[in-house]
Amino acid sequence: MAEKSNTMVPVYNSTKTTNGGEVLPLPFTAEDHKPQFPPIVSSYNDKIRPILDAVDKLRRLKVTQEGIPLPAIVVVGDQSSGKSSVLESLAGISLPRGQNICTRVPLIMRLQNHPDPVPELLLEYQKKSVTIMEESQISDAIDKATVEIAGDNKGISNVPLTLVVKKNGVPNLTMIDLPGIARVAVGDQPENIYEQISDMIMEHIKPEESIILNVLAANVDFATCESICMSRRVDTTGQRTLAVVTKSDQSPEGLLEKVTSNDVNIGLGYICVRNRIKDETYEEARMQEATLFQTHPLLSKMDKSIVGIPVLARRLMEIQSMIISKCFPDIVKKINERLNASVLELNKLPRIPTSIPDAMAAFMQIIGSLKATFQKILIRGELEYDDKEMHCNARLAEMLDEFTKELHKSEKISENFLVEEMLVLEEANGIRLPFFLSNSAFLYLLKKKVNDISDLPINFLNKVWGYLEIVCARVLMDHCGNHPQLLPSIKKASLNVMLRMKEKLVERVLEMIEMERVTDYTCDPDFIASWNKLMGKIRDNFLSAIINHSTFSLEGYGPMLIDIKHLYSVPATKRDQAFDLKMRMMAYWKVVLGRMVDWIALELRFVIQKMVNNEMEKEIVNEVMVRGGGMEKMLDEPTSVASNRERLQKSIGLLQESKQIIQQVMDGI
Repeated sequence: MAEKSNTMVPVYNSTKTTNGGEVLPLPFTAEDHKPQFPPIVSSYNDKIRPILDAVDKLRRLKVTQEGIPLPAIVVVGDQSSGKSSVLESLAGISLPRGQNICTRVPLIMRLQNHPDPVPELLLEYQKKSVTIMEESQISDAIDKATVEIAGDNKGISNVPLTLVVKKNGVPNLTMIDLPGIARVAVGDQPENIYEQISDMIMEHIKPEESIILNVLAANVDFATCESICMSRRVDTTGQRTLAVVTKSDQSPEGLLEKVTSNDVNIGLGYICVRNRIKDETYEEARMQEATLFQTHPLLSKMDKSIVGIPVLARRLMEIQSMIISKCFPDIVKKINERLNASVLELNKLPRIPTSIPDAMAAFMQIIGSLKATFQKILIRGELEYDDKEMHCNARLAEMLDEFTKELHKSEKISENFLVEEMLVLEEANGIRLPFFLSNSAFLYLLKKKVNDISDLPINFLNKVWGYLEIVCARVLMDHCGNHPQLLPSIKKASLNVMLRMKEKLVERVLEMIEMERVTDYTCDPDFIASWNKLMGKIRDNFLSAIINHSTFSLEGYGPMLIDIKHLYSVPATKRDQAFDLKMRMMAYWKVVLGRMVDWIALELRFVIQKMVNNEMEKEIVNEVMVRGGGMEKMLDEPTSVASNRERLQKSIGLLQESKQIIQQVMDGI
């Protein structure tokens, strides 16, 4: 491993010429005082540094767990791509090295240019903070922390480490280094190590706020690199992907063409670098890198804006400045929105009663709110909910219309027109004056017609009550969901009331059906009007069809033409009497169906009003106070509510702290 150095990574501003004519960059010396950063870096230090610090603080608070995405530079690459070397060159420190996976947890590297020649090094993880006294101890500290988090095998974990490097000359950057992509498990690595690493990488690079720093070795085909395939899955246009090509000195042939042709669509471009070799110091490595790209026959042809670690550092700072400036207003907005939502949700949780009187008051408030809501949606028809399924009067009216249509569909004209009526009249005939219409024949036909539709009213009530039970469950959950200790008792009482009221309603409907089956009466003037119409124009059409031996139709009962050839030879008296009976039944049946719909609708409204205004409240109070254990239940907050309250309070505390961090930055800008 290369020897660590505490000296500054130089920034080059001039050149010198050797005896052989070779041009080399001159580093700043102590006499140069302070390095003269380009304007973008100066602006970055003045304006963006506080925002970057704020974003880093938010990341340490784990505000992303609250659904607040943070901008990040995510470093990805295949195993042995030179990823660690790039990060070491940027930070001027040594990271863990070895075979197979070295980075087994996300490593958040916070680099900050530090005027003091003595660096400050800090490792943070799992609420621990470890001060590192010497740069040579960094690798061991990271290894030890990694074992604590991910175990002593070669497995990985998504719990991050944060390495804070405050050092003279390093770029102001925050990067997230992820495990290198391993395709095959070795040793005691889990068999699905590739899937684990892929899932971790995808989780970090998927957010639109993430910039992907894709580290590629110069000696591989970029198009087949797994890291490229992953980044293209989430960044199809490449607009947030920057590629760093390592090992340029090892495979210079064709490298210029690979980075200029951009066959894999790297939107932010390429930067080629030379890795530190063996015992080189970081300063020596940068000198050698500058020499390489200035003198190599192939690499010297590359534009100087795409080569070297210093160029990479400046480019990353530019990108970081851009993404932070772009995302910061959204971060502020989302924190405020999430904070407001959490406060609102917390305020909706029930206040914990501290005494029986408090519990009684809270219980009566629940009962009152339940009753008020049921009155609004079931009686007055107010649009209390946005959900159309909860617009109860409209839905009940729709069901009643469907029921009415089903009833009227039952009125069908038989192809054997008047045959049934003639048979009934024959059977009802007795020793009495001829040509008098028998009431028993009418009642027989009426009973038969009522029997044919007797299941429809009951089916209608079952459908209505099924809907009302769904509505009731929704309202109970809205008003009592935060009182799970009471919800079972209130739900039981409500269902008991609904079942009892339904049974009464069904009983009355069955009684109504029986009444229509065995008796006949109406004072509705429409009965006589309908019968007269049928015995007028319709009868004339019928007689005309008999005389002309043709078909005829019943106006108002469908367009079907009725074949009556079976009636041509029937005696006129018998035929006319059957026709009269048929028309009387048709006129009366119209009254029966209308009366049935009106009566059931009135009964339904009456039962709902009685249930909401009287029965439900009494049943709930009786169930809770007498059979359900009284008010003591309300004094104990349920575990689910307590855990939800704790979660919300923790979330609010975190978001408020995040808001304070944001406000401090805003005040300083």
